[in-house]
Amino acid sequence: MSETSTTTPAPAGIPDALDRLLAALDLREVDGWGPRGEDDLWRGDSVPGPARRVYGGQVLAQALLACGRTVDDDRLPHSLHAYFLREGTLDTAIDFAVERLRDGRSFSARRSHAIQHGKPILSLTVSFQTDQPGYEAAAPGPADVPAPEQVASAIEKLEGIDHPAAKFWSHESAFDLRHVGGSLYLGPDPDPKPTQQVWVRARHAIESDDRLLHRALLAFACDQVMLEPVLRQAGRSWTDVGGTVPMASLDHAMWFHRDARADDWLLYVQESPGAQGGRGLGLARVYDREGRLVASIAQEGMIRLPV
Repeated sequence: MSETSTTTPAPAGIPDALDRLLAALDLREVDGWGPRGEDDLWRGDSVPGPARRVYGGQVLAQALLACGRTVDDDRLPHSLHAYFLREGTLDTAIDFAVERLRDGRSFSARRSHAIQHGKPILSLTVSFQTDQPGYEAAAPGPADVPAPEQVASAIEKLEGIDHPAAKFWSHESAFDLRHVGGSLYLGPDPDPKPTQQVWVRARHAIESDDRLLHRALLAFACDQVMLEPVLRQAGRSWTDVGGTVPMASLDHAMWFHRDARADDWLLYVQESPGAQGGRGLGLARVYDREGRLVASIAQEGMIRLPV
């Protein structure tokens, strides 16, 4: 297991942020068909997010888990493609209706809609595969990246700041984020560029070895940083978001190459190839601490930057 991250303990008797997230990811199976005749129906609750709506990464992770609970245990997700359709509310449970599209000898495909108030808020398609040997190649990770222990934690930098967003990231976030070269929480990058590197890890050790759960947690964590290179290149920061800069995830694609634990340090090597039409695109390659490529991610978001 990983060493314990720097964290502020929850008040006595109240689960910490990661434990609350794990509880929300423990979906309940619901008897009956989905609202559109789908094969399986699951239900889950929400955890607080940085805004007054359901955090998209939470719904993404829950929908992935709902799909994964309907395939054989030896099949893991290798790719997912999702569209964020509507904002979700924090005070109502979310239903995850799963359609079993295909089960082949090596691959399975599933589709899920996350439903709240009778309307879909997310649509997800996932492909699963059994473990199989084959040719392996991977783009190498960057050299000379400082170790996470040498990079300032957002938890520490935001501790004690009297602002709702700062309180969330220092107390309510389930993950420890450490931006190489500085974060965008308090202000823009003095040297705007379309690239960044971020170390990410769950705030404490996770007892479960469930490989599907760890992939779902990886999907949860990545949604927090995918559009940051767009902000960084534009000379903006998170202090602008929600005010002069409306921002929301639109779609998300993810490819899982190798197993990785969410409670081990993972390095996100990110870039934004461009922004236009009120949208920005973020790309990421995710490496474990040994430099192995574990995932590739792409996300486009609405990000209405003033011209």
